[in-house]
Amino acid sequence: MDVVIVGAGPTGLTLGIDLARRGVQALVVERSEALFPGSRGKGIQPRTQEVFADLGVLDPIRAAGGPYPPRLLWQNGERLGTQPMFEEIPADEGTPYTEPLMVAQWRTQEVLYARLTELGGRVVFGREVTGLTQDTDGVTVVFADGTTLRAAYAVAADGGRSAVRRALGVGMTGETVDPVPFLVADVRLTGLDRDHWHTFPGPDGTGLALCPLAGTDDFQLQARLPESARVDPSLDGIRTLVATYTHLDAADVTELRWASGFRPRAALADRFRAGRVLLAGDAAHVHSPAGGQGLNTSVQDAYNLGWKLAAVLRGAAPEALLDTYEEERRANAAAMLDLTTGVHRGEVRRGRATVQLGLDYRDSSLSVDTRGEPEGLRAGDRAPDGTVTGVRLFDAFRGPHWTLLGATTPGLRSLRTAPESYGEGVFLIRPDGYVGWAGETTEGLREYAERTGAFVTT
Repeated sequence: MDVVIVGAGPTGLTLGIDLARRGVQALVVERSEALFPGSRGKGIQPRTQEVFADLGVLDPIRAAGGPYPPRLLWQNGERLGTQPMFEEIPADEGTPYTEPLMVAQWRTQEVLYARLTELGGRVVFGREVTGLTQDTDGVTVVFADGTTLRAAYAVAADGGRSAVRRALGVGMTGETVDPVPFLVADVRLTGLDRDHWHTFPGPDGTGLALCPLAGTDDFQLQARLPESARVDPSLDGIRTLVATYTHLDAADVTELRWASGFRPRAALADRFRAGRVLLAGDAAHVHSPAGGQGLNTSVQDAYNLGWKLAAVLRGAAPEALLDTYEEERRANAAAMLDLTTGVHRGEVRRGRATVQLGLDYRDSSLSVDTRGEPEGLRAGDRAPDGTVTGVRLFDAFRGPHWTLLGATTPGLRSLRTAPESYGEGVFLIRPDGYVGWAGETTEGLREYAERTGAFVTT
């Protein structure tokens, strides 16, 4: 076995897809008997839509959800007015997706699971990991029933209470974002339209919101409760909350499908790599759900790690390439934690700051730009879409390969011309859609390609 992935959430499933399409032998193991049943991470940001397009799941993801409705503010049973959920960002040739999608997390996971199995990947449910050991050759994962599994590498994608992280002894450093309890639940109810995100402010900063979940018959309930409140995730508890904060009757809540209580905190794992074990998703970073960053950051962890694991496993790149996963993604996650805390506290508006199109790896050791300080696109930046001689760039990038723009080189998928929007130069685009190397000519390109495994295009 090449890789064992612990956890079948969005992180583990995305990584499984990326490895499967690269021919890596990977197995996803999940403690639960089925996929997660709740709506928790319902926002799919534009950058994640680009990732999903590359992985071949954007169309079914779009079919499973829809756009966010405007927020409608209520007071004493009266409508006070509406406002858009997000700052409007116009689309252009380089950024075809600019609006977040709403897709209940359980539906996103169903789509990812279907794609993984289509590619020949596997998920084994009911397999709880209780520990692991590692040596210079691989990792031995230990399950609750006493059985073990051997793999070259292991990835902890098993959530904020990660058993793998604890077994490794990797700590998390963080802070409380909000001292009061929150409750999130999926409910069915009558008495509200499905065209708005209904918001009911209460006293002293408390309140309740009911958002129609696109692509389902459910509403997602979110409640910020008094500090001394006891969270009751039962149907009766949910009905009491709705009757307390809204003009609806308790009986208008007809069904409770899933519920969870929590207190928002932000924390970052001290390391994202410990030998042959790597941490991804909530196992590596936990945060407030405000701003819809968590699932998206987790998906991009997996997208960053997949091509690097594959390159090392097939011998195309040295093992040191895996060190760049922590280098790039830990800094990115730290910035995300600051952002979500700012959104939670009302200091940052949802919009350009939260769509994740501006995130970059400019400071990474993998970002090499021999042109000095050029204007415009630089190594480490997201590679925009565009058209070259009738070829759409995102179509050219799609798949588990590197792409060279502005020159041709044997062993690399190449387009002789780069779009005018990229500026002057030659650009080597990483498999995860970022500019890895840029130069005025191809001088120095071969050395970079050899240390990153870029010459292997399958």
